[in-house]
Amino acid sequence: MGLGLFIIMIAVGAILTFATDWELAAVDLDLVGLILMGVGLLGTAVYSSVLRRRRMVVPPVAPTVTDDRRDLL
Repeated sequence: MGLGLFIIMIAVGAILTFATDWELAAVDLDLVGLILMGVGLLGTAVYSSVLRRRRMVVPPVAPTVTDDRRDLL
């Protein structure tokens, strides 16, 4: 599941809520649209927080130089 799926869910939910006037006997399409938009927004927030955590860059550690002077004696 990617970010595109959540954006599509938001778009479909907005279309069902605001752009249609269909009426079904057993289904309230406005409520279905609101639920789709809510799930899409929640999914986008969760996905972006996980993606931000995955992209965290750890700076490289400088190599440790050891000076072994026992060889000089």
